[in-house]
Amino acid sequence: MSSVDNAHQLAPGWLTVPEDNATLDPKVFTEQYARNDRGCVTMDGVSVAELAERYGSPSYVISEDTFRSRARGFREAFEAAFTPMGIDVEVYYASKALLNTHVARWAQDEGLNVDTASGGELEVALRAGVDPARIALHGNNKSAAEITRALDSGVGRIVVDSLPEIQLVADLAQKLAVRAPIMLRVTPGVHASTHEFIATAHEDQKFGMSLNPSVEGEDSPALQAIAQCVALREHLDLRGLHCHIGSQIFAAEGFGQAAERVLALRDTVAERWSTVLPELDLGGGHGVAYTSADEPRTAQSIATDLAEHLAGLLENSESPAPHLSFEPGRFIAGPSGATVYTVGTVKTVTVSPGVERRYVSVDGGMSDNARPVLYDADYTAVLASRVSDAEPVLTRVVGKHCESGDIVVRDVYLPADVTAGDLLVVPVTGAYCWALSSNYNWLTRPGMISVDAQGQVQVLIRAETVDDLLARDTGASAE
Repeated sequence: MSSVDNAHQLAPGWLTVPEDNATLDPKVFTEQYARNDRGCVTMDGVSVAELAERYGSPSYVISEDTFRSRARGFREAFEAAFTPMGIDVEVYYASKALLNTHVARWAQDEGLNVDTASGGELEVALRAGVDPARIALHGNNKSAAEITRALDSGVGRIVVDSLPEIQLVADLAQKLAVRAPIMLRVTPGVHASTHEFIATAHEDQKFGMSLNPSVEGEDSPALQAIAQCVALREHLDLRGLHCHIGSQIFAAEGFGQAAERVLALRDTVAERWSTVLPELDLGGGHGVAYTSADEPRTAQSIATDLAEHLAGLLENSESPAPHLSFEPGRFIAGPSGATVYTVGTVKTVTVSPGVERRYVSVDGGMSDNARPVLYDADYTAVLASRVSDAEPVLTRVVGKHCESGDIVVRDVYLPADVTAGDLLVVPVTGAYCWALSSNYNWLTRPGMISVDAQGQVQVLIRAETVDDLLARDTGASAE
């Protein structure tokens, strides 16, 4: 009988019954994963059971080698695609996906710049020793203090997001007697195929300045912004245009459409103001595989497709080719990390007559991975502390929070004998899990550990304690 015939009637169509519970799907369990001779899952040769025993559970585990190789591979793929065209390329690591001082240093070591989205992220990058000239500051509502800090430290670019912000940056630059290096974030009107909360290039959202006029016959907000920058050129060094169409996108078409529209705007600027903007940033947002249903593209495929598309566009442009930059975040960090959980309560509920679903509760949940409740994000999991020959059972892995939406893995087949004390590993949690973590229900946030191919283990961020939780509560007193 096929796995389809054995499938549970509540299972989604893409989910198949595993023939072997010990199998690690290479699409999501990438090269850093294996099982040792005791059947325990390892990352870069280090047993997750050993990590859980030493550092507690839940814990985020990051493969340093995987992070570095994906960062380096992305940069090299884009350089190989664009350098033959005479186009210089820079890659900015979108640090909102995962950031601490260690990660920022890894990114810089591999030849990447660092993109930050707040004053806090900027400070982490600076304290990591990242060259300020290789840092960008993003954000739709930057404070005067954040902009001042960026200008004082000498960041390479400030990505300006609105008409009012242009004046604010100019005023602060004048006060500091500097010329602010800026990029204008524009909204190209591309509707990317992704969750609406992480699509950022359609008109009805908070980021950027539209390429379409608000009133027929008037300049678009993007053109108004450029005119404002030209008028303030004594204080503003307008380097170029920036766009970002969203996140977790697999289709290539949206990126090409965005490039076409932004290049057309660049040509309009050259014609109207006799100014050729030297730089163009096409953002990031390239998807990764969270489950067997996902079909991500390689960095080489992404780069080659974009290079071929841009080559055609530039042939029809009278302006010289721009300096290009790109901003991968999830693509680098996501597959680099996993979360290790310990199983607690296991229960089976009757959904309808004759139809049951098993719930396996773990010692974390939406406080360490908010993506399922925010974006309906899917993940997978495996029994990690041992192997089992028991029958695979459709399972929903849930957290311990006081919310029915506290789901870690919506649908996965796990062995029937999973029980309290077992360890589960959820892969591809390197991006946006720690970054979105919280203390909901007053849970302490997990620590973050790195492993490398030599078996070295390092604590990147220590796990929180109850004292940490209460440190800012002015009414709390230590026992």
